[in-house]
Amino acid sequence: MTAKATKSKSFKHTDMRIIVLLIALLIESGVVIAQQPPAAVVKPVADGVYIFEFAGYQSMFVVDPGGVLIIDPISPAAATAYLAEVRKLTSAPIRYVVYSHHHFDHIAGGAPFKQAGAVFVAHRNAKVQLERLKNPAVVPIDQTIDESKTVTVGRTKVDLLYLGRNHSDNSLVVSVPSRKVIYAADWLPVGELIWRNVFDSYIDEWFEGIDRVLALDWEKLVVGHARAHNPKGWGTKDDVRAFKAYFTDLKEAVRVAYMQGLCPNRAPNEVKLPKYANLFEYEEFLPMNVDRMCLYWRNGWQ
Repeated sequence: MTAKATKSKSFKHTDMRIIVLLIALLIESGVVIAQQPPAAVVKPVADGVYIFEFAGYQSMFVVDPGGVLIIDPISPAAATAYLAEVRKLTSAPIRYVVYSHHHFDHIAGGAPFKQAGAVFVAHRNAKVQLERLKNPAVVPIDQTIDESKTVTVGRTKVDLLYLGRNHSDNSLVVSVPSRKVIYAADWLPVGELIWRNVFDSYIDEWFEGIDRVLALDWEKLVVGHARAHNPKGWGTKDDVRAFKAYFTDLKEAVRVAYMQGLCPNRAPNEVKLPKYANLFEYEEFLPMNVDRMCLYWRNGWQ
């Protein structure tokens, strides 16, 4: 073997050792990063009204010298951080926890708040669903509402409103009228498509609920998920109108596809709504939104 070949082989071995070392360092670094807990973020929305953000989820809470109202405690991991963040702002008692709807990914973190003395409130249909599903991580409901209920936290009034079935049969809108702020999880997306196939949904009543929420007196809508395209965490009535426009166009486009015999197999891949291509998760979720609407037109699934 020539000296040149020997030198070349030595360099290759050295390069390989460096690459292996770099990969090991990257893997180790990745493990360390993965072990870091998600950051909890609190954002003020109005006087005494805040967003709590954790691992892609958002909740809203109301602070008054006389007490605190929590909406959607999210998860056990989130709840510990949630309560800690609330305690940075106030030592007032936790009066209420409100479930916006019964889906576990938004409400399974209630235990620390129950231990703090909170009363848990939700729509009566949510109580029925949770008693049927029996998830041990979800704190049982203490009080239920039908169409509406007003709770008072100190001097702050909070309205709990049921506007019909939409993303579930028990979704509530939580309104702080004096601050013109409302909270609604999952059924009034801001700048994005509906999540996947929206399995638990009622299309006709969803449209009715959109009109009912637009008729309310509010300026800011806090949503249930944190998104990079919406760093402030809330939207306006124009955002709700924009969602209604998308939902309307989706329904009509799929009706046409159904009449052409494209539902259910071809429509999810063939129906396009390019005017909404800038919305979050357009490419991923549009076929699934179409699939859900095919079930509406083809099967009569409301």
